[in-house]
Amino acid sequence: MNNRRLTMIACLVAPALILAVPAVAADAQGTVSPAFKEAITNIPGKSIVAVTVDYPPGGKSGAHHHAKSAFITGYVLSGAIKSQVDDGPVKTYKAGEHFTEAPGAHHRVSENASDTESAKLLAIFVVDSNDDPLTMPDK
Repeated sequence: MNNRRLTMIACLVAPALILAVPAVAADAQGTVSPAFKEAITNIPGKSIVAVTVDYPPGGKSGAHHHAKSAFITGYVLSGAIKSQVDDGPVKTYKAGEHFTEAPGAHHRVSENASDTESAKLLAIFVVDSNDDPLTMPDK
């Protein structure tokens, strides 16, 4: 898919996604913005949804789960992100690196690795089209 088509899709669906895609967590010190949502035409009932998460220096999201059907890839666009999924180790991912979350995973740590620089993450969900909400903060 070319960049022009992705830009057009993002412009068309962004207003709806602002209401449909919740923040990563209620206590997040970051900004979550919709990027795109599109049905996967060769997999009926599945969609791909992407959001960007901008963390200020020292910003973090609380522990959370995602929709039970969601397979997620987190791709660091800038800065560095600390992440822990399930009982795995806390790892730091730098710009250009990624991590994944299996359906039903518990995302225990998601935060900017720096107290002085911003960080930005692209979160890509492959999810059942009718799954909502995509993110549920721990209680």
